[in-house]
Amino acid sequence: MPEPAPSAARTLRVGLTQWHATRDIAANVATARRMVRDTAAAGADLVLLPENGLMLGTNTEMRDAALTLDSPELGALRQAAKDAGTAVVLGGFKHRGADAIHNTALVIDADGAIAGGYDKIHLFDARIEGRSFEASGVETAGERPVLLKIAGTTVGLTICFDVRFPELYRALALAGAEVLLVPSAFTQRTGEAHWELLLRARAVENAAYVVASATVRGADDDAFPTYGHALVAGPWGEVVTDLGERRAAWEVVELDLAEVARRREMLPVLRSVRPGAYGVPAEIIDIDRGGRT
Repeated sequence: MPEPAPSAARTLRVGLTQWHATRDIAANVATARRMVRDTAAAGADLVLLPENGLMLGTNTEMRDAALTLDSPELGALRQAAKDAGTAVVLGGFKHRGADAIHNTALVIDADGAIAGGYDKIHLFDARIEGRSFEASGVETAGERPVLLKIAGTTVGLTICFDVRFPELYRALALAGAEVLLVPSAFTQRTGEAHWELLLRARAVENAAYVVASATVRGADDDAFPTYGHALVAGPWGEVVTDLGERRAAWEVVELDLAEVARRREMLPVLRSVRPGAYGVPAEIIDIDRGGRT
């Protein structure tokens, strides 16, 4: 009996992007359209655009500039996706809905149609070196994880500050995600300390690819400096590529999904998750009081 033919290799070609986002929405949209065109021409199945790539300003400025789904700016991106024949994830924009503003990762299919989106669950309410970032003053938190199916691959959608909440990524991986998207506008200070560390941790914890497009700092009048270093981490935790601090850069990265399967077989962490054991109160061994409680 002849040996069965080997199954076709599974890959996903992702367009990783990075640019200096400003308050000039028209200029940012032009950059985004160019990135879609160029990465698609280089063979991308999916193009990931960074969080706040269409407008990076103060809380008030970004709230006032929030876009509706029928806005001409999103229409231009939809046309770019259609012209390029590739899917696009606008990694996070201030989306003005009927009742609230959300920070939404918008999924546009290869025909230019809006296929859906993910509303950022974890909002960036933080104080960094005396400066307050109160995202909850601009947007409303989302309530549910979202997966994207594309080219036979399951992709988890997240945004920026989500990366500090590993339980979200574990939930996505348990639901089948092999690739995790983390489009970001990470601050310079936290990026220097934590960006690569967090992305590689989420990759190795879940034996998944992590793809993180990013904005990068530029002029002194930026609303706040962002770190750049858009990167892809592999399922073994390695950095596959890093765009550094270039002001406008992209790379198409071919993700070998067989590598995800190999790493998950080597270290079957996802099969060993025991959520029922985590929901009970922790036992306390109190040496000071001489016993257990």
